[in-house]
Formats: sequence, C-alpha cells, structure tokens
Amino acid sequence: MTEAPLRLLLVDDHPVVRDGLRGMLDSSPEFEVVGEAADGPTAVRLAQSLQPDVVLMDLRMPGGGGVEALAELRLREVSSRVLVLTTYDNDRDIMAALDAGATGYLLKDARRDDLFAAIRAAARGESVLSPTVATRVVSRVRSRSQELSARETEVLTLVARGRPNREIARTLFVSEATVKTHLGHVYEKLGVKDRAAAVAVAYERGLLGG
Repeated sequence: MTEAPLRLLLVDDHPVVRDGLRGMLDSSPEFEVVGEAADGPTAVRLAQSLQPDVVLMDLRMPGGGGVEALAELRLREVSSRVLVLTTYDNDRDIMAALDAGATGYLLKDARRDDLFAAIRAAARGESVLSPTVATRVVSRVRSRSQELSARETEVLTLVARGRPNREIARTLFVSEATVKTHLGHVYEKLGVKDRAAAVAVAYERGLLGG
C-alpha cells in the first residue's frame, strides 16, 4: 500500500521561489503542495485550515515574518512542523526561529536531495539543521554554557577577595559543600583546576569587576 504524500505549505514572499519549490516538490510522489502564502499572517491562517504536515517557511517577509508566524502557530497549537527555508544564517535569526518552535532550519542553497530529506525528517518531528547552521548553534550553546551564573559569580568574587570557603558559606548563607559545588562548576566552565587560575581567567575575560 502506497503511503499518502506529505502535505506541504509553501511560505515565501517571492513568487519565483514558490514556483521553483512547487515544481521541484511536485516532481516527487512523496509530496503534495496544498497551499502557498506570501507572508506570516496568511501562513498562519492556511496552516490552521489546511493542517499541512510541514510548512516551509521563509523568515523575512513584508506583512509579517516567519518568527512571528512560528510564535502564532505555537500559540494556536497548530500541529504542523515548520522547516525554515531562508538565505539568512546569522545567530540572531537562527536562534529566534528555533526558540519560536521551528523544527528545522535550512538554507536556500541546499541541494534537492537534502531538502527532500529535511522535509521527511521534519515531518517525523526530527530537528534538521544545515551544516553551517548546526555549527553556529553548537558554538552559541557552548558560549552560553560557559557563562557564570549569578551565584557562581558571587562565589568567585569572594574567592578573588581571598575569602576561604567557610567564610564564603557564611556570607552567602549556604553550606561549604554548596560553595565547593559552585566552585567546581566555575572551574569546569573556565577550563581551570584551582582558585588562583579561576580568578585570573575570570579577570581576563571581564567576568569580574576591575
């Protein structure tokens, strides 16, 4: 028994892009283009009424962009997966789209086979990222993980003032074990093994006041 084709909604403000995508997708029995939209609000309305399996969504469009549409789709609990297909590969656009609920993020220079594979994966709910985008996301996550929390900064500030763990614990109203735990996290994030190195690296990176 032949599986039903994946139902797709194309969202892009350039008619020539939509025409190109439709022509490419119609060449495969795996896919059926059920609608097109030139802006975010129209995409949301069509996604609600047509309930496509996957929405191929551009990001920057006059009349309403993709990130806003993603947020609205989530708000309205539309079950369609959204695969962003755009030319923009900067951190701000990538993280905004993923935070808003995009299942995947693909660049328009993707090859036909990669696009088809990404659509299939998105339909299964699997995260799909262009190699360039994946690299940026990993870097961003790493940099976020290396930031010190407010409490870790407090602990390290007191360490920098020469306070022993017992005094730090009294000052912050926590146990010495908790102080040691925070210091362990600090060492891991800064890539160091002792208090002196932690303070030196923190000053070097501007994580502690002058």
